[in-house]
Amino acid sequence: MEYSVQKLDKSRVEIAVSIEGEEWKAFIRKAYQKTKGQFVIEGFRKGKVPFSILCKRYGVEIFFDDAAELALEEHYEKIIDAEKLNVVSRPDIKATALDDEAFKFTATVAVYPEFELGQYKGLTIEKAARKEVTEEDVQRVIDSDLDAAARFVDVTDRAAKEGDMVLIDYAGSVDGVEFEGGKAEKYSLTLGSHTFIPGFEEQIVGKKPGESFDVSVTFPEDYHAESLKGKAAVFKCFLHEIKVKELPAADDEFAKDLGEYDTFAEYKEGIKSRLIADEERKAAAEENNALLERIVDGTEVELPDAMVDDEVDRQINDMKSSMQMYGLKFEDYLGYIGSTEEKMREEMRERAARDVKASVVLPELIRRENLFPTEEEFKAETEREAEKAGKSREDYLKDADEREVNAIFQRMTSEKLYKFLRENNTLEDKGAEKASAGKTAAKPRAKKAKEEASE
Repeated sequence: MEYSVQKLDKSRVEIAVSIEGEEWKAFIRKAYQKTKGQFVIEGFRKGKVPFSILCKRYGVEIFFDDAAELALEEHYEKIIDAEKLNVVSRPDIKATALDDEAFKFTATVAVYPEFELGQYKGLTIEKAARKEVTEEDVQRVIDSDLDAAARFVDVTDRAAKEGDMVLIDYAGSVDGVEFEGGKAEKYSLTLGSHTFIPGFEEQIVGKKPGESFDVSVTFPEDYHAESLKGKAAVFKCFLHEIKVKELPAADDEFAKDLGEYDTFAEYKEGIKSRLIADEERKAAAEENNALLERIVDGTEVELPDAMVDDEVDRQINDMKSSMQMYGLKFEDYLGYIGSTEEKMREEMRERAARDVKASVVLPELIRRENLFPTEEEFKAETEREAEKAGKSREDYLKDADEREVNAIFQRMTSEKLYKFLRENNTLEDKGAEKASAGKTAAKPRAKKAKEEASE
């Protein structure tokens, strides 16, 4: 067997293989041994027809396809290993000669791209804006916490009003016939939430516990159920209970109940600190992404189509799986947006190519700068995770899912990558620059005004 390897464009290689003479004849004989049980000729037991008889009856070419498959199985992987090719696609096999003397073929395959990293040190990017945390922001969190701690108390001395939570039975019908999905018992509904179709909740206002009543509504023309669009319906209702939300007092006791603070003032300051830290994290993530994009964009990589195709497949399959979890069909979604899977794949291709490029460039940067966590760092981090889980490190690693452990390693690697990039590149505050430029420009104007006044 002889072969040669030629590099092609888009990170592909073509392997030309020639198997001739006795070696090829040996594969033909192997093909005969593999398939001889399939032949039946009068005068011979099944599987016992001699090779020469089969060749005379049908021609030796009946073994060529099986012989070629056997030759591929034996030689293709050996060539890949010998040439240290990092293959990322199935080979495209084309026979260039196939007869009783030789089998020659080419195998074209995509390989992991080779490239030179672009600049990843000494870059300058603009600092992301940090949103100022206001008293209104803090109050929104307080209101949310108070709402989460609220309790509902029974109301027995008045009729229902907007904002109340009511417990009702209802059964809907159109033209006297109940419809599917229009019936429930002891359903909790907050009046004014607009959970139900327009006009329903408003007709419960003014009703008292123990009261039966009808609610008459008309389904909207754009209602999701085709059979109910624009139809007039009557819901027979019974009101069991009225409850009103009672918020706790915004005081030191509330702060203590949260378990982290002694006073309401400490709690409020803690919220502000947390919101500021959140804004800092968001801004830092934006800056990190901007650095990564600059590095990826600045690196020339010839991506094989197979890698991009695989990424598009992955994204499409993720989309289908997500929809399936919610009982939706991908085909219905395509119909709703007026598209096709082929069109969507084409639209996704550019973004998929960027994702693949990043997945190639960034690991190379990490390898070059050895930004992997050390054994000691990984041990310390898994010990912290084990402590959180109330286990020894040994038990934690034994019980943990492999993906969970890999996620810890990947997170630590990402943290080291971002730290390295922030230390070796410049984050420039454009806002401060503009403010400084404004002050500089104001000085000559102020001096000129002073001179004019003295004149």
